[in-house]
Amino acid sequence: MTQPVRLVGETGSTNEDMKALAAAGEPEGAWLRAEVQTSGKGRMGRAWQGDVGNLYASTLVRLGPLDQPAHSLALVIAVAVHEALSEFVGAGVLSLKWPNDVFAGNAKLCGMLLERVGDAIILGIGINIVSAPVLPDRETTCLRDLGAASCDAAHVLERVAEHFANSLAQWRTYGLEPLIRAWQARAHPPGTALAAQLPDGERISGAFEGLDAHGALILRLADGSRRVIHAGDVFLLNP
Repeated sequence: MTQPVRLVGETGSTNEDMKALAAAGEPEGAWLRAEVQTSGKGRMGRAWQGDVGNLYASTLVRLGPLDQPAHSLALVIAVAVHEALSEFVGAGVLSLKWPNDVFAGNAKLCGMLLERVGDAIILGIGINIVSAPVLPDRETTCLRDLGAASCDAAHVLERVAEHFANSLAQWRTYGLEPLIRAWQARAHPPGTALAAQLPDGERISGAFEGLDAHGALILRLADGSRRVIHAGDVFLLNP
């Protein structure tokens, strides 16, 4: 069930705030949004820049004994956010990069971070709505630059929350197979060149070949072999 959104003017990190709420017994479906976030973070500990007008929000899922593996929630939130943002910029503009980044072409629009506190999975979402940060290692974009001039953070979160509630219910009812199909239908095309930075520091490059039955990334390497990536930071490579 989706709860009313808590709104704060400024915070360090909505994920850190939601972790504290989760530890205090906050129910599933709660959402927290900040107008300004000063210490947001993305995957691999990178900072997430907090410009005013963009969306910084977190929610939580309470895992039950019959739920699918927790890591697959990264795909659930990715599909939900892709569906929600496509309402603002039109079908076919956006694509997903494993596990849960939303791109427009080669430019990143949205990132998400999952963290665990006991039986709660905290899902943080950062969406560039009115501005895109200038980063040294990747292109970025925002909804305004993609033609969605009239939307704001509150409206975007309303649509994200609705799509996520629906995707979460489907995940619990039908399992991973339809979720993986839905994710792949929204991903960049097979054969897209990717690089993966693994947790042990190894960096490998290959062509996107989809997901396995558990939601892991499959890369086709230059020698024709396949590599299954269960964790790591993935980058689009320019052709």
